[in-house]
Amino acid sequence: MRFIYNILFNVGLLLSAPFYFLKMWRRGSWQAGFGQRFGKYDSKVKQAITNRHVLWIHAVSVGEANICMQLISALETRVPNLKIVVSTTTSTGMQELRKKLPSHIEKIYYPIDRKKYVNRAVSTFHPEAVILVEAEIWPNFLWKCFNQNTPVFLVNARISDRSFRGYRRFGFLFRPLFAGMSGIGCQNESDRKKLLELGAVSDRVHVVGNLKFDSAATGANKRLDARNLLDQMGVDPKSQIIIGASTHPGEEVLLAEVFMKLRKFFPQLFLILVPRHFERSRSVGVELEACGIAFMYRTEIKPQAGNRAAPPPCLLVNTTGELTAFYREADIVFVGKSLCAHGGQNPIEAASLGKAVIFGPHMENFKPVVDLFLAEKGALQVQSKEELEAVISRLISNKEERIELAKKGLELVRKNMGGMERTLEIILPILERSEVYVAPEP
Repeated sequence: MRFIYNILFNVGLLLSAPFYFLKMWRRGSWQAGFGQRFGKYDSKVKQAITNRHVLWIHAVSVGEANICMQLISALETRVPNLKIVVSTTTSTGMQELRKKLPSHIEKIYYPIDRKKYVNRAVSTFHPEAVILVEAEIWPNFLWKCFNQNTPVFLVNARISDRSFRGYRRFGFLFRPLFAGMSGIGCQNESDRKKLLELGAVSDRVHVVGNLKFDSAATGANKRLDARNLLDQMGVDPKSQIIIGASTHPGEEVLLAEVFMKLRKFFPQLFLILVPRHFERSRSVGVELEACGIAFMYRTEIKPQAGNRAAPPPCLLVNTTGELTAFYREADIVFVGKSLCAHGGQNPIEAASLGKAVIFGPHMENFKPVVDLFLAEKGALQVQSKEELEAVISRLISNKEERIELAKKGLELVRKNMGGMERTLEIILPILERSEVYVAPEP
């Protein structure tokens, strides 16, 4: 089985390499740490882990970086002898790790799952344990860990219906991998049932809740003063701000068109668009120009000698890692990848900051979270562009309804916190067996 997987993986890697490297090139900053993707590490990294016990945490991209911060904060006081290494797959994820994690935490790129690269990487760090945030299952990496008797934990696990079908279809490959996990913390009972069907051991799978409820507030970029940036643009502090968050192709123009219609009736409206992938900003700018809305790129904001006489009504954020800072200034947040694309994005962060949240019909990747928000009336779901326009108009006109929606969303977030401590209860008993653990004072 392993032999066949490695043959197929190598063929797939060869065929997909041009697209993979093109994607990295478009996102920029791909040269830094490039060799790490092949399990090669410079002397600085090797020196940092020399004679240290290593805990390896893998955060796929930006969303998992916030969970990592809180997880690390909770672990460091209890396992101070550990050297924590955090890996990520994307350059945007690496930028977030470098911004948000202290210098003593080593940040690396996760190796491509080719046997040679994985063996080189795992042998370099020889971790005491590995923690995978959410579910990214790469067989060679896990086989290497299991061969070394390295405990592997899966935290904040969620198994989408699509992933579940894929794992089940190739159960001969994935069932032993899930069975080999030392502990799994999943988000809800539905995920637990899926994991058990995929081969996970019953007494190692625990429902702990969604860690993003715990990490949402701590994920905000408090170093960026978004209000100051808006002041530099000349945006009136009394403006009512709508944010299009983590938008995907088609959603920026749709929001712009809705916004321009509403602004005829609500001249104090201001729109902030934050594409999910900032490298799309130039093409989004071209689309906005074509539909006739004036805007400014985030990187074009400069200190003004005086107030800007007529600032554009729209800000296009062409940077990364600043979304939650802009959330603080919002009145209404539309969560992207939900109207013109499928899957959705995380609505918890905006709600944790007391904002009125709206999303479209396609929130498949966050269904349990969405069900909670809708059941508790902590967010609104729309089915079309026309309904989005009507809902925003109603919330702008009715301040009491807007405040009540935001209040219920915030209450929901607070009620669902506590998953981090329950996750530690899964991990720490295993670490207690090694010399890295320090028992808390009574």
